[in-house]
Amino acid sequence: MSEHRPNDMVMATEAALDLIAEIRRDHPDILFHQSGGCCDGSSPMCYPLGELLIGDQDMLLGHIGGAPFYIGRAQFAAWGQPRLIIDVIPGRGGMFSLDNGREKRFLVRSNVCSAPNL
Repeated sequence: MSEHRPNDMVMATEAALDLIAEIRRDHPDILFHQSGGCCDGSSPMCYPLGELLIGDQDMLLGHIGGAPFYIGRAQFAAWGQPRLIIDVIPGRGGMFSLDNGREKRFLVRSNVCSAPNL
């Protein structure tokens, strides 16, 4: 895995970085947001920069593929301040996410739902 700074609480697998690069060819400026919302569950969502308003209820976890990655403060607290690993699997992306229609989607892997040695 790369694109991880010591203070970041999010990192990306090589597959995720490849998908980010593919998306950025169409949308150079993007951001990620992790909510826990109702529409797409806990999938990280990828938006064109400026399409999603970031507010006081959101916090910056770090950057992946050169894009900022935010999480809702309530979700961060509910998950126990996790370190997130963004990966890619086959499937459809979130309805409003830029990975939609690419036959692969972003997925969160975390110490919240993985073995302790993650």
